[in-house]
Amino acid sequence: MVQDTIPVRSGEELDVGKLGAFLYDKIKDLPEGELVVRQFGAGHSNLTYMLAIGEWEAVLRRPPLGPVAAKAHDMEREFKVLSSLHLVFPIAPKPLVFSNDMKIIGSPFFIMERRRGVVLNTVFPEGTIDAVTIARKVSEVMVDQLVALHAIDYKKTALAEMVKPDGFLERQVQGWIGRYEKAKTSDIKEVEELTKWFTEHLPQSGEPAIIHYDYKLNNAMFSNDYEEMIGLFDWEMTTVGDPLADVGAALSYWMEPNDPSMMLYGLGDPPITVKEGFYSRDEFIARYAEKSGRDVSNIHYYLTFAYFKLAVICQQIYYRYYNGQTKDKRFAHMGDFTKVLIQQALKSTEK
Repeated sequence: MVQDTIPVRSGEELDVGKLGAFLYDKIKDLPEGELVVRQFGAGHSNLTYMLAIGEWEAVLRRPPLGPVAAKAHDMEREFKVLSSLHLVFPIAPKPLVFSNDMKIIGSPFFIMERRRGVVLNTVFPEGTIDAVTIARKVSEVMVDQLVALHAIDYKKTALAEMVKPDGFLERQVQGWIGRYEKAKTSDIKEVEELTKWFTEHLPQSGEPAIIHYDYKLNNAMFSNDYEEMIGLFDWEMTTVGDPLADVGAALSYWMEPNDPSMMLYGLGDPPITVKEGFYSRDEFIARYAEKSGRDVSNIHYYLTFAYFKLAVICQQIYYRYYNGQTKDKRFAHMGDFTKVLIQQALKSTEK
């Protein structure tokens, strides 16, 4: 089995003694034994850890180190979202306990169930047979689960009390422009033209839906035969709004072999979606339109905005590195990746 965790990175350690005492106080029927902590190494934002005591396992999520953007990395909100969504969308993991006691690990955090399956990032597991067929199946499941999420009646969940769907897209556009300005470390000439285009071409939104807003393959977990999705993670940005914004976000991660080289390699090896058998973005859009019945004629706007939103997230990460708030060397080139995403966004306005 592929090891999906790494030793905890230097500077990101948890206080095992205090955390262990907390677990025994809050979670029933834990086995006796030593608390083992490892880290999930793939993420670039929140820090995620695997906890184990004997056969018992769980996952801990906490914000990144250093100052964070206002309203970002809200662990209590994500805990509340999962507490409600797990009941109606079971691939969302079950949350176990939330704490805002800063004395335990130095930040708010929550703990959720640990699930085991296959997470695809850049390659298939060694020994995979008939990868092209699997790629097709995974593509279908990814679209269909997004359709299923968007079909849930949000008014029957706790999200109804947590969100304001009206004016969602306009708030998003203006909000992410503002976030970019706050995290800016240099001038990127294309930003002014791009942000003007967003305002002038804002589409009319359809009926609101629950949106994950970080929907990508390495946030999904599949059964060993790839027939079903058995887990979907990173619900931090979940809200209720224009479902096509969720599709756009998913498409911005769903890269194709002919995308710009910096897009493909900017964060390491290209995502697995560049391999033979995976849907193209056009195929993804077509299946979503067929299964959901939604009008996707303005989808290029949502994809353009998703590229910009992803650029801002990268810029926020680079801002922390630039100002010495994190020493993670993976973030050293995030500023360059931000520029490429801005350029890709501007290019996609031409469609």
